[in-house]
This record gives sequence, C-alpha cells and structure tokens, in this order.
Amino acid sequence: MESEKIMITVEYCTGCRWLTRASWVAQELLITFEGEIGGVTLKPSLESGTFRVSSNSKVFWDRKTEGGFPELKVLKQLIRDFVSPEKDLGHSDSNRPKMSIAEQLISAGKELSCEVDRLHFAEPTTHIYNPLSYAWNAHEAYIQKWGNSHKKVLFMGMNPGPFGMAQTGIPFGEIQHVRDWIGVHTLVGKPKKEHPKRLIEGFDCPRSEVSGQRLWGFFKEQFPSAEEFFKSHYVLNYCPLVFMETSGRNRTPDKLPVEESNELYRLCDKHLLSVAKILQVEWVIGVGVFAEERAKSALKEIPSIKFGRILHPSPASPAANKGWGEKALVQLNALGVWE
Repeated sequence: MESEKIMITVEYCTGCRWLTRASWVAQELLITFEGEIGGVTLKPSLESGTFRVSSNSKVFWDRKTEGGFPELKVLKQLIRDFVSPEKDLGHSDSNRPKMSIAEQLISAGKELSCEVDRLHFAEPTTHIYNPLSYAWNAHEAYIQKWGNSHKKVLFMGMNPGPFGMAQTGIPFGEIQHVRDWIGVHTLVGKPKKEHPKRLIEGFDCPRSEVSGQRLWGFFKEQFPSAEEFFKSHYVLNYCPLVFMETSGRNRTPDKLPVEESNELYRLCDKHLLSVAKILQVEWVIGVGVFAEERAKSALKEIPSIKFGRILHPSPASPAANKGWGEKALVQLNALGVWE
C-alpha cells in the first residue's frame, strides 16, 4: 500500500501582506514536488512577522529563527532531503532572480508597518497614525520609483509631520514637491482612528509641511532633477508613526516614556539596519540631533558607515527660520558628503 504523501503548510503574517509571497512559494513547491507531496496549504497568521514552512512537527524554515526569508533554492533542498533524498532538483531552482532592491525595501517597510501597528501607547497619546498602512500605495510608489538602486547618502528624519508624510506617505512629504518633483500622486486612505483636528485629506490637504518644503526645496536647488538626486540619495523617516494628544498637539517619539519607546526603537532600529544594508549606504545624515543619535545606535554593527547631521528645517527651530538651506549646505560641505 502506497504511503500517504505529506502536506506542507506555508504560514504567513496577514498584517505584513505576505500572501503574495506565500502563494508564490506554494506554487513553486507544488511544481517541483508534484509527485512527492500531497499538497500545500496556505495558513494566515495574526502573529507579527510570521513566515514558516512546515509539515506537521517538521519545520523546514521559520523566518524568525533564521533571521529572514528563505532562498527558494535552499528551501527546496531542505524539503527534498526530507521527502525524497534521491530526487535531482536539476535547474529548477538554480537561476532564480533575487528580489530587487525596491522589492526588499517594500518587504522591510511592510514588516515595520505590521509590527508597529501592534504596539500600544497610553495617554497623553490618544491618536496614532501609521501612513505606512493607510498611505501605503503612495509610499510603495515612492520606493518603486526611486528606491531601486544602491545609494551613497541616506537622509533620515525623526517621524512623519501631520501635514507631510501623514498626508502623502512620503518622508517630509510636502504635497507640491511630492507631486511635482518626486512624481508621486495617489489616493490616500484614512487612519483607523482619526483626530477631528488632524484630518487626513491626502493630496487635497490645503496645509503645507514647512519642513518638507524646505528640505525637498533644498535638494531641488542643489540637483538639476529628481533623477540626479535619487541616483545616490534616499530619504527615510526613522519612525513611521504620528503621535497626537487630545488637543491635536503633535507628540514626537523622544517624548514617549521609556516603557513605550524601548520596543518602538527596537523595531525602528531593525528596519533602519535592513534599509542601510539593502541600499549599501556610505553616509547616514540625520535631519536633526535625534535622527543622528538613533542612526548611530542602530547601525553600530556596520563600521564603514559615516554619520553626520544637518539642522532640522522645522519652523519651531529659530535657527532654521533664516537661511536654513545655506546652513545645511555648509554642514554637508564640512562633513565632506558632497565632495
């Protein structure tokens, strides 16, 4: 009597939007092992960051244990060794293209979004916006358009402003520059719990993000086109969340209590480390003191990276309200970033 063929389960995090990846893995396994296995089941999981391939008690790959997604060739070899050691895999898994740089950034961004969505914050924080969730289409378009190559310099801000990335999904995302210079213009959704004084109107928002206007305006002055800027530069926010109090007042991550910020920083550090490795950056320039300090802490395992900072362009900073662009240029030249 023929022995019963094993069933393989591909378990994936739903909040991280990994159904497409799980389906692709399942399809590849069915094609390669159609005579050796009984089938592949897709199993959605509410546990953040889950991507596990198993059969009953046998785990072939667990993303949390292995520290990343499986290379398909390796996964097939592991399953082959278990179900049919004599099977020749041939060339079915030898020349598979790796994920593009943009695809890696998209995967890392989705994972961060999923993980921070599960955090809890107490009063005086009453409203939390995650533009990597409700404005994901715009953010993904930004990555696809400008994030598909290695970069020399990564400019990093603290977290989204209420009239910038909170509206457009783009770091320092002042609407006019996002639409007309960066070239992204999409529909934007709504956060789960919207503050009546901080409505999300997307690209129809009548307010302007002064910090973003200054930062992207500065880059526009220094480079002949967005294409020239993004050839070797990228802009990112350390934390993707917007924090607000009952009054609508903005609350920055550095004002959170330690019991809340520790886990948030851990997740944001992990994401920043992934981005720095994916983009193979040489410089990380903090837009403000907080961003520089977090970058140094998160990326200490990459000794080749150089760090620096520029004055934050926020109008809340008196020093930024007169000649901010000239001051930022002096700082970058002093660092030797644009030599």
